[in-house]
Amino acid sequence: MASTVEKKKSEPSKTLGPIIVDLGKRRRKDIKQLRQGTGELVDEVSECLQELVASGSVSADAQPVILIIREKQKNGMFLNQ
Repeated sequence: MASTVEKKKSEPSKTLGPIIVDLGKRRRKDIKQLRQGTGELVDEVSECLQELVASGSVSADAQPVILIIREKQKNGMFLNQ
């Protein structure tokens, strides 16, 4: 008979859906370093993942998925008029 700890490990975790973390506006250099897997944004993502693991929101073996999306500016639109 399996112990309760072993049962919890074998049971699938609840699906919470995607977790989205907005890191705000960043410099082009920081984003480039993130794409290369270096820099302060990589550290920030790692810290965020550790906090989520500690709170129980994600499992300890979760891998982060980082999407970098920039909004395309409309041609002919000037915001500072």
